[in-house]
Amino acid sequence: MKVLRRALRRAGTDGDRGTIAMYTVLLTPSVLLLAGLLVDGGLAIHARQRAADMAEQAARAGANEIDVQTLRATGEPRIDAAAACASAYDLLDAYGQEVADRDCLPGAEEVRITVTIRVRPQLLAIVPGLGHFTMTSTASAHPETGETP
Repeated sequence: MKVLRRALRRAGTDGDRGTIAMYTVLLTPSVLLLAGLLVDGGLAIHARQRAADMAEQAARAGANEIDVQTLRATGEPRIDAAAACASAYDLLDAYGQEVADRDCLPGAEEVRITVTIRVRPQLLAIVPGLGHFTMTSTASAHPETGETP
């Protein structure tokens, strides 16, 4: 055994051949997984904010639909339920394929909108079962008259 070690030292190797290749093979999937979590995690955070923004804008659009006859008769702003949902859906339709699902719950004083968007991961899509994920957000809005109590 001592003779083999001396021969390897004279040849310029110390018996550690292939160690770097082994580490490369073992660490590459881990690095790719971490990069995927970083990129697609950021994408998920952005999608959650995007869904919240869509829901808020649609709720505001719905809350702008005031029943004019009730306002003139009583002076109180009341939401026109049918027009509120139609206005909110029109705004959400402008986002196109990004909106996977939507829901409108109008009331006399408030409109509540729920928006679900579908997001396709960039790096983790290669993992079976991670084809896409959804983010859902709900927002509500009510009409403002500009009067201070």
